[in-house]
Amino acid sequence: MDVDTAKVDPIARGRSPVVEPGLDELVAAGVAAGRLRATTDPRVALELADVSLICVGTPSTAAGSTDLTYIKRAVRDIAEAARDVVRPETGYHSIVVRSTVPPGTVDEIVAQVLAEVPAPEGLTFGTAMCPEFLREGSGLADFYAPPFVVVGTRDPRVGTALTDLFAFLNVDVQIVDVRTAEALKYACNAFHATKVSFANEMGRIFRHFDVDSRKVMKIFVQDTSLNISPYYLKPGFAFGGSCLPKDLRSVLHLARINDTELPLLSGALATNERSVRDIVDRVIAGPGREIALLGLSFKHATDDLRESPNVELAERLIGKGYNLRIYDAIVNPTRLVGANLRHVQSKLPHLQRVLTDDPNAALAGADLAIVSATDSGAVDALLGDPPARTIDLSGRLGAAVEALPGYEGVGW
Repeated sequence: MDVDTAKVDPIARGRSPVVEPGLDELVAAGVAAGRLRATTDPRVALELADVSLICVGTPSTAAGSTDLTYIKRAVRDIAEAARDVVRPETGYHSIVVRSTVPPGTVDEIVAQVLAEVPAPEGLTFGTAMCPEFLREGSGLADFYAPPFVVVGTRDPRVGTALTDLFAFLNVDVQIVDVRTAEALKYACNAFHATKVSFANEMGRIFRHFDVDSRKVMKIFVQDTSLNISPYYLKPGFAFGGSCLPKDLRSVLHLARINDTELPLLSGALATNERSVRDIVDRVIAGPGREIALLGLSFKHATDDLRESPNVELAERLIGKGYNLRIYDAIVNPTRLVGANLRHVQSKLPHLQRVLTDDPNAALAGADLAIVSATDSGAVDALLGDPPARTIDLSGRLGAAVEALPGYEGVGW
């Protein structure tokens, strides 16, 4: 069903209204077999239907927000037309958004429209978000071989209906909460845009050094352990260590001396700084002056403190007058040497005084625990004597910690 006859009429004649490889043949076959019909009347489309898929445009407004006008109109059309159509045998109709919409759209906007136009007696509406992951020009191939099929709903009946609907793909249907499904499409497209921009920035800087960036990136993508992998794609705290900050600054320096702008990579340093500042701001916004910092090195199971964001966080909080007690299962000030020692001496000259090898001692009397350490000692101590508030920097502390009163995830 569509309000635009320029789309409906070609489909009724067995032709695709848009150019997409293979679609003309598929539409023609569907119409010829009687499996596909097109109409401008939602009542005709809804008669005996179990599921409605909403695939309308969600363009940007002048301010950059998502215009949900067509979503609301489609939901209202479905709800109003449902009064005049033959009921499906189940007495249940699934309204499923396929368009890209901000998190909260189904729970708030769609629900509001349905509240204004309630289902007629004998029919119940269920809602879901089921994002599509299709590229123009390869839409059919992408549809038949999706990276995943995700359904966001709180109603198991909708989940069952869509699992049945997509069963022919032989792909497991993942049932998640609605907002996760809505956010997933934005995450995917933002990452795709980032990848294009990253490759272009590599090209802009390396061309000054007579480097063919196509060859660099051809080899780059062969690394599926780190480069093209889930490894770094986990929300958490800032990056640090002896490599990433140093090498990123070096690339940006090469760009400056060659009068080349790399805003994406410049933004990587800025957003990393924002990650540290965000935690400082959240500490300041809350009560209490006694803080336990569990975990100091930049990476679990190492004693490397060079450019550790935890060291930076500790320095800033001490500078603002907070009382810190620090626990790290591995860091021993007497064993630090070289650049590692010099760095911590410049940032935390009193580390020996605030560092303990006992997580219980670090937590004693604390108003707040900031936790990146994931060792059993830290987790057990936290569960045994939790402070009023816990900020989790790692996201790997476990369900028991996340169930504590006052628990906060750094980005969840």
